[in-house]
Amino acid sequence: MKKQINFGPIWTLTPVTFWLLLFLFIPLLLILVVSFMKRGTYGGIEWTFTFENYVRFFEPLYLNIIYTSVSIALITTAVCLLFGYPFAYIIARAPIKHRTLLLFLIVIPFWTNSLIRTYAWIILLRTEGVINTILLKIGIIAEPLTLLYNSGATLLGFIYTLFPFAVLPLFASIEKLDNSYLEAAKDLGARPWQAFLNVTLPLTLPGIVASSILVFIPTLGLFFISDLMGGAKTMIIGNLIKNQFLTARDWPFGSAASIILMAVTLLLIVFYLKVSGGKTDEMRVK
Repeated sequence: MKKQINFGPIWTLTPVTFWLLLFLFIPLLLILVVSFMKRGTYGGIEWTFTFENYVRFFEPLYLNIIYTSVSIALITTAVCLLFGYPFAYIIARAPIKHRTLLLFLIVIPFWTNSLIRTYAWIILLRTEGVINTILLKIGIIAEPLTLLYNSGATLLGFIYTLFPFAVLPLFASIEKLDNSYLEAAKDLGARPWQAFLNVTLPLTLPGIVASSILVFIPTLGLFFISDLMGGAKTMIIGNLIKNQFLTARDWPFGSAASIILMAVTLLLIVFYLKVSGGKTDEMRVK
């Protein structure tokens, strides 16, 4: 008797497959093809194969932009982890009724578009903004402070926007931590800071890596924050790509920069999978 094959689950994937093919893979393939073409004299694309766009990306001017982008991304990631880990730890160890409220406070910013929240910060930080007005009225300062359109304002915008992305993976990792490990460390005479460094921190490493990736990668692409809060004075990779498509009309070079950024993203994701997978295997062995 022949065994019938059930194609039901396969057919249910058809809409998702069609959506990804039409709106993800085909556009990415188009960008990849354009990245190997030449820019036309008046913009546009000349269908001549070349590696020039990828070689050009590593010129000193663009390497400086990469350095600035990575520096800002690393600082943003470090600050988000520094404040996000204790916050996530407090939420994970709080009673359930308080935990729900604290998680709700973290999720609230997602209810409003990040662009609108960025404009809200501009209202607060500008020369005639809320902060300067209050400080002037109570006599703390004699003239308005320059709080906007500088590197500090750009970092503040990135940290504020991406802080929830740092807290949530950390919370998920810390919440799953088995308290028996901490109790065993305490019974063996470990001090709280020793238990944290030798037990809590290693076991929550996948959450730390996931949090770092979720902050680091978007920092490279959120061009509107550096444009609005930094006054376009701080150039990152996202600004470079945007300018190549909309201002310089150099689509091939903008496509090459996009492909490189996506390649970096994939490498970081592979790194996360290796770290989290390795940690899971290590815990299974133990």
